Amino acid sequence: MATMQTLLDDTALAPPPAENAAWRRFRRHKLAMAGAVTIILLFLGSFFGPYLLPFDDTRIDVMHRFAWPLSGAHWLGTDELGRDILARLMMGGRISLSIGFMAMVIAVVAGTTIGTVAGYYGGIIGSLLMRFVDAVLCFPTIFLLLALAALVEPSLVSMTLLVAATAWMNVARIVEGQIRSLREQDYAVAAKAMGASDWRVMLRSLLPNAMAAIVVAATLNVAKAILLESYVSFLGYGIQPPVASWGNMLNNAQIYLTSAPWLAILPGLAITLAVTSFNFVGDGLRDALDPRMDIR
Repeated sequence: MATMQTLLDDTALAPPPAENAAWRRFRRHKLAMAGAVTIILLFLGSFFGPYLLPFDDTRIDVMHRFAWPLSGAHWLGTDELGRDILARLMMGGRISLSIGFMAMVIAVVAGTTIGTVAGYYGGIIGSLLMRFVDAVLCFPTIFLLLALAALVEPSLVSMTLLVAATAWMNVARIVEGQIRSLREQDYAVAAKAMGASDWRVMLRSLLPNAMAAIVVAATLNVAKAILLESYVSFLGYGIQPPVASWGNMLNNAQIYLTSAPWLAILPGLAITLAVTSFNFVGDGLRDALDPRMDIR
């Protein structure tokens, strides 16, 4: 009976599972929670909001050009062609967020693959791969992106690929460092000694233990991809009108900064909210997935 009671007491005092501890640390990060809520609202508004509005984002109403926000049926006003700003913000968010997430997936897959191979094998293979990464990183990201964008027809697919092509290098460096340190751990050495193939060791033993760093890098990469798309579209090389994106909405608003400032303020605010929220979530995930950084 005493033994049973001791077991029950030990069970009650056992530490919570790692998943619960990580979720608890994330919840305590108030900025990360606010960022997560903001991201959810942006996604719901961008992907479902346009179906609830009475106006289409491309509908032209010349009788109501430059309508001020909250001045009538158009809640956030209209632009120089009388198009509803709220509808265009939602459709632009759909484009910008889609590019951000798809570019993140491609960049993380490419960066993780190169970083894993370089970190595991090391030697000549690792050196060649990481020197290639360093060579690409030598080019300023925005200039490299503009140079590539000038060579292709702007579209959702091409912009996604171009943004991903300039965003995978940091992921590769992070993963390479993680894998290089993890390959010397006892479980990796034991798996290799038991005859596991290199790819099995990398995929089953090393990558799962580097996943925390990869998740944080992926979250921050979404914010970077949204900014890069906005840069390129603002400069006229990205998504082209009449398709709306937050970047080309800013581009179109340049000549109306004094007469219709909301045309620039609203898409700029949307970009700021999205990028800041993803950065907050990335910081929260970094703290939540690292038990040494317990938030009090």
